[in-house]
Amino acid sequence: MRKERRDAVKLKVDGLHTIFPYIMPSRAAAEVSMQDVFDISDLNAYMKKRNEEEGTKLKLFHAICTAVAKTVYWRPKLNIFVSGNRFWQRKDIILAFVVKRTFEDTSEESLMFLKVKPDMTLDSISKKILGEVHELRENAGKNDIGDMIEIFAKIPHFLLRVIFKILRMLEYCGRMPKAFSDGDTNYATVLLSNLGSIKCGSVYHHLNDYGTNSIVATIGTAHKALVYEDDGMEHVHDVVDMQLTLDERIADGFYFARSLKLVNYLLEHPEELEAPIGNELSAGAIEALGGKL
Repeated sequence: MRKERRDAVKLKVDGLHTIFPYIMPSRAAAEVSMQDVFDISDLNAYMKKRNEEEGTKLKLFHAICTAVAKTVYWRPKLNIFVSGNRFWQRKDIILAFVVKRTFEDTSEESLMFLKVKPDMTLDSISKKILGEVHELRENAGKNDIGDMIEIFAKIPHFLLRVIFKILRMLEYCGRMPKAFSDGDTNYATVLLSNLGSIKCGSVYHHLNDYGTNSIVATIGTAHKALVYEDDGMEHVHDVVDMQLTLDERIADGFYFARSLKLVNYLLEHPEELEAPIGNELSAGAIEALGGKL
């Protein structure tokens, strides 16, 4: 077993984590689900003002992607995966999602990847997503991995079984060819499903034993809700619910819960998303994490 893969570096872990992959060899069997509701009242006001005054095209999904990316950057255990019974620290932060060409039952789906860089901000991530979604929808909604899937679909089933056994063996050994992993959502840090775009609530989404993806997040429809404020009264706020499914082997529940608090803080303080992801967290963000990273 190599100490380094093309996409990750092997981690040295404690005894408990060393045996975890043998106790729970399946990622799907080690998954845990968490759900939270985020107050986006200030975020909506912030985006509306900037869109009207500056001509930006900021959307809720762009803000959530930025908050998630910044959280993963500063909470690196979220970017760990288990493969070949070993723990690996991914070298890049990669967000992935599925894009439909049109909102119709028969519309084709394309896979989209966003490799996050430390100098990215809400604005640059928004422009990147809008640009790539537009390109996918204009260019037949296909990309390299989509073309490869179409080729695989034409292979006889008995050969497909052999091919995927070989691919799983290559992944176990940390030697999955770049051509098969790049652009595949199963190799993302976080797979996000924006169900709000189709007027659907957040739902549970399983993890996949194929690939290295350890976190799936589904985002529901933004809606109004009554929220208790400091004055002891209920007030109407804009909220959105998100459900996450995580591989519990990569971190404990305390780490996951604190990470969600950071996501929540960033969405409640949207001006924080203007700073590059790699910039030091503000005092308020660190306080949301309990005073330390």
